[in-house]
Amino acid sequence: MKILRRPACIIFCLASLLSTVSAGPIRPLANDFVVVGESDAPLTTPLYSPTILRLDSGRLVAAYTIWHPGKKPSCSVLLTSDDGGRSWKQRAELSSSQGRVFKAGRSLYYLATGAGLPISRSNDDGETWSAPVNITGKELVWQQTPANVWHAKGNVYIAYEIKGRTINAWAASEKALVLLRAPEKSDLTKPQNWTISSRLTFADVLPGVRENNPQTDYFGIPFYPQSYPNRRPIAPRRSFSPIGWVEPGVVQILDPDHYWYDPSGRTFHIIARAHTGGTGFACLAKVVENDDGTMTMSLQDAPSGKRMLFLPVPGGQMRFHILYDAKTKLYWLLGTQATDSMRRADRLPPDRFDLAFNERQRLVLHFSKNLVDWCFAGLVATSGENGKTSRHYASMDIDGDDLVILSRSGDERAKSAHNGNIITFHRVKNFRDLVY
Repeated sequence: MKILRRPACIIFCLASLLSTVSAGPIRPLANDFVVVGESDAPLTTPLYSPTILRLDSGRLVAAYTIWHPGKKPSCSVLLTSDDGGRSWKQRAELSSSQGRVFKAGRSLYYLATGAGLPISRSNDDGETWSAPVNITGKELVWQQTPANVWHAKGNVYIAYEIKGRTINAWAASEKALVLLRAPEKSDLTKPQNWTISSRLTFADVLPGVRENNPQTDYFGIPFYPQSYPNRRPIAPRRSFSPIGWVEPGVVQILDPDHYWYDPSGRTFHIIARAHTGGTGFACLAKVVENDDGTMTMSLQDAPSGKRMLFLPVPGGQMRFHILYDAKTKLYWLLGTQATDSMRRADRLPPDRFDLAFNERQRLVLHFSKNLVDWCFAGLVATSGENGKTSRHYASMDIDGDDLVILSRSGDERAKSAHNGNIITFHRVKNFRDLVY
């Protein structure tokens, strides 16, 4: 009997220990922050589009957009930090907006949005910047947030959206996704160094969108009824725009065992935010480089031959950032966690922005080996339950063993969770230790 009691005691004690360890709420990984930018008029001048880059020297380069009301043009502020993000120095203010900072060759670039796709260049690690110049004609209006930049085969690859036809609603249904490519060692301010893929417009891809009968039965997409080309009233002060895709990122499949792996290295996958009224899905497309150097965009097929427009991605309903880490051979996903997307529209509090799926209070981190199965890594930061506060639309980069993150944020002074008034810097230490 004594022999039996001892293992039983050990098992009981171990179970108690495990229960104690797992008890309690999940603690944020990086709730503390440094304010990098702050609006001087929180109710009228929001701050958008944070982007961050870590240089080999350890310097951090960042930017964000000041969105001016009325006819005053918006602008972007570019900054650097040489102490790991504890303090920041403003280096430039550019007339372009909503861009991303990235490195190509020996230069840094700030590729923005708008007519003509303006770009600026720095040859001194972000201390000075050239005035924006256009790399396309102004007949094309480029839209995007600071998504990732993919480096492969001596090139940079960047996903964008092109504004399509105008409708009486947010026109996610009319956005065309494209992929841009340029040789890293070329002068990226020269239009001739860029190649633009063919494009796909959401409403052209999915039958029935413009007829308000999208062919997506059995998925509950769209979640709310739509009234293309108008916004559909759902509840007082709340409405729903036709479904679509926006804010794409670009990745490659690097695992030879993956169904979508291309041994030639010519296939790229575009993963975009899915505006459906629900949560948990992003949109998927692929781009293949042809023998003549052109690039063709299409949808990805499953092994069954069925096309895959929608891909399960936690937080895919909101803007997210995907980063590949070569050390872990994992894709890291920084996005927004929804907690009550099924809440009735007519029962949302007055200060809650938009419909229930459009929640913006929690930044969360996931990792995946295949872009389909995502493991929860942790809650990065939260702004609390106040409807006006936010932590969302963040960008990230790897700084040694850490993730450095710049978030579009808001406190109690903000107009809404969408129109935040501060840009905050966060650091997730030893992020690879989160892998399990």
